[in-house]
Amino acid sequence: MKSTVIKKFIDKTAIIGIVGLGYVGLPLAIRYSEAGYKVIGFDIDPNKVTVINQGKSYIEHIPAISIQTAVGQGFEPTSDFTRVPEADALILCVPTPLNQYREPDLSFVLNTTDSLLPHLRQGQVVSLESTTYPGTTDEELLPRIQSVGLKAGEDVFLVYSPEREDPGNPNFSTRTIPKVCGGYTQNCLEVGLALYGHVIDKVVPVSSTRAAELTKLLENIHRAVNIGLVNEMKIVADKMAIDIHEVIRAAATKPFGFVPYYPGPGLGGHCIPIDPFYLTWKAREYGVNTKFIELAGEVNSSMPDYVVSKVGAGLNALKKAVNGSRILVLGISYKKNIDDMRESPSVVLMEKLRDLGAEVSYSDPHVPVFPKMREHKFDLNSVALDRATIASYDCVLLATDHDKFDYTLIKEAAQLIIDARGRYQEPSKHILKA
Repeated sequence: MKSTVIKKFIDKTAIIGIVGLGYVGLPLAIRYSEAGYKVIGFDIDPNKVTVINQGKSYIEHIPAISIQTAVGQGFEPTSDFTRVPEADALILCVPTPLNQYREPDLSFVLNTTDSLLPHLRQGQVVSLESTTYPGTTDEELLPRIQSVGLKAGEDVFLVYSPEREDPGNPNFSTRTIPKVCGGYTQNCLEVGLALYGHVIDKVVPVSSTRAAELTKLLENIHRAVNIGLVNEMKIVADKMAIDIHEVIRAAATKPFGFVPYYPGPGLGGHCIPIDPFYLTWKAREYGVNTKFIELAGEVNSSMPDYVVSKVGAGLNALKKAVNGSRILVLGISYKKNIDDMRESPSVVLMEKLRDLGAEVSYSDPHVPVFPKMREHKFDLNSVALDRATIASYDCVLLATDHDKFDYTLIKEAAQLIIDARGRYQEPSKHILKA
């Protein structure tokens, strides 16, 4: 069985099923299509299926031409899960958020797996890419697969291969980012390496699905902890009237032993604000209290309050209060030059300022209309920036520093700028670093 399955991936007769056509699944589907595989994309959202079939993109950094090309090569999006048996590989790319208690929410992974079970067959490989805690694959997916009479490593092949996407980064693509892969058994690993080895330039095998799961968490916790450190350093530097961005630039000239991280108004994106909580939650099962990780989380979570306090201080210097002030937030995606709103700290800032009585607007060239979100609601459109419009606001808060903003115009026209991204390096009386 193993040899037959591997041969299909080698000669590209295998049909690839991508389950979840979001920021991870859609680029992966396009990559498999580019490599010459037949791809079926499964998604419960019929709107996504319709948009793809029309040759359009709902993710800004994925051009429509890429989707059109993939569809022309046979990429088929569908909401019909009865087509699951057609696929030789099922790659799960679904969200793993936190619940209201900041605990792992595996409902998307488990519900998706349950929807696949009636249609699984011998000879398939099931790969989970969603970020999760160590043990998810063998504790949650394995028993479900075995419940329908299939034995992992013989009848089907179970692997975990964490996604590594950096939306909007032109230097890395799905193909060029090395991919970690762990299998439930050695046979599973060998099949997993064949699944990814012909579409990804470098596949990195590890000894188990648990090792692969923890690898993903380590990558993002490393970033979260270091960002927490530099955010705390920013607060200290501010009290000492030192520009932390100048300090980081100077420290980064050291050719060894230092990696620059940059402060901001909080953490955003699907991974870094969430992943540490997956490990801290699981660690408690083993009697381990992850103090270091949790402390970094506390620092990062407190940054929106720090930025709001700087807004208050800046307005106070102008003899104005936050209550009643008109505040323009620049950039509401979680990082610059993309339209991804997941866990964006900008939205938290908008809510906190609104709760304090401010009249909040936003400008973002990548997000023309404030989207529907599960936890946040604003009925707003992006404000077009010109000199008169900028000058009409009591405060301009730079939350996400898109390259498309005209920073010279903003500096000249704004009454007060709160710079939470360190974009303005030259000192100015009406610019406060946050």
